[in-house]
Amino acid sequence: MTRHPRGALFATSTMTGFGIATWVTRTPAIRDELGASIEAMGLVLLGLSIGSMIGILGAGALVRRLGTRPLILLGGALPVVGMVLVALLAPAQVPAGVWAGLFLIGFGSGVAEIGLNVEAAAVERHIGRPVVPVLHACFSLGTVVGGVVGIAMTAARTPVAVHLLVGAAVMAALAAFAALNLQPLPRTAAPTDGADAADTVAASRDTTATRRSVITVQLALIAVITLAMAFAEGAASDWLPLLMTTDHDAPEAVGSLVFTGFALAMLIGRSAGTPLVMRLGRGPVVRLCAAVGGIGVLLVVVSPSPVVTAIAAAVWGLGIALGFPLAISAAGDHPTDGDRRVSVVATAGYIAFLVGPPLLGFVGEHLGLQAAMLVPLVLLVAAFVVAPAARDADVRRTVPT
Repeated sequence: MTRHPRGALFATSTMTGFGIATWVTRTPAIRDELGASIEAMGLVLLGLSIGSMIGILGAGALVRRLGTRPLILLGGALPVVGMVLVALLAPAQVPAGVWAGLFLIGFGSGVAEIGLNVEAAAVERHIGRPVVPVLHACFSLGTVVGGVVGIAMTAARTPVAVHLLVGAAVMAALAAFAALNLQPLPRTAAPTDGADAADTVAASRDTTATRRSVITVQLALIAVITLAMAFAEGAASDWLPLLMTTDHDAPEAVGSLVFTGFALAMLIGRSAGTPLVMRLGRGPVVRLCAAVGGIGVLLVVVSPSPVVTAIAAAVWGLGIALGFPLAISAAGDHPTDGDRRVSVVATAGYIAFLVGPPLLGFVGEHLGLQAAMLVPLVLLVAAFVVAPAARDADVRRTVPT
């Protein structure tokens, strides 16, 4: 695969992160424009979650029938349309319209996430170099840039509609670049030589029962990791700005700044984590991610001030940075079933985006958003326990020498 097709994957991932940050940094303002409570805002966010899950649950079958390219292209177009809808309908105080816009953003992002992760894992196996962590680093880069722009727009009291429309234009440019350069890696065909095919079938018959049992157990454990990491990341993305403004009475710009610090910490962790993976291996690094991320979440729960919360959010982001991409790499680390495994594990992970916003909104409405963060903390503890499922026999095989 040439540099430009890989760049298309990275551009789409960057676009997704930028779009999420553009929305997240203005959630307090959009909540105020809609006149929504925390619980009602959780229901609005449910549009994003339901869209994501419909896209994700249908993406596996679509990948097998159509390949990854249509999914990635759809994932570039629909979030742009959704962002425009939110930009126009939030100031008009149309919650159903905002819900519909978030649904399109979620649906497009959902199908793109599966397509991107499946394609990146295949490229990673093909070229023998890390691609999945870089893909997720691009998402974090997009969130940082989108967060910085959001801080500037918020501080300048830029109307929500103007901000989101500018964001949609940037997203459209990245999506256009991806559409012009995307060339998915051809999948390896099944053996056609009679002897090779017979040998493959015979070997498969000897090992199928055992292999299926091992894969089922391993995938279930990896799914716990992806769900925990995705839930923890989604909790920060959905609620950190609102946590700052509601539980700490901080200005809206401070909420945007804390979220951007979280995203920057994730970018640093994903960009600089490869040497750590080389030295320790995937399983130990996933366990370290869960431990450090859990400490950050715990500090957010007990934090007495906005300053402590800001520092804790950075620890949270740095801790979980590599967890999800390493779990995806672990799922794809298989000579024949990599695509299917990645699709299954990614789908399980993104379930977090369905249950996360309304669950945390309900808990936050009654106990406060700080207490609601105990939910992702519990999941990170579970990820810490099952982290060895992400181990690999020879991590250097996927890292450039």
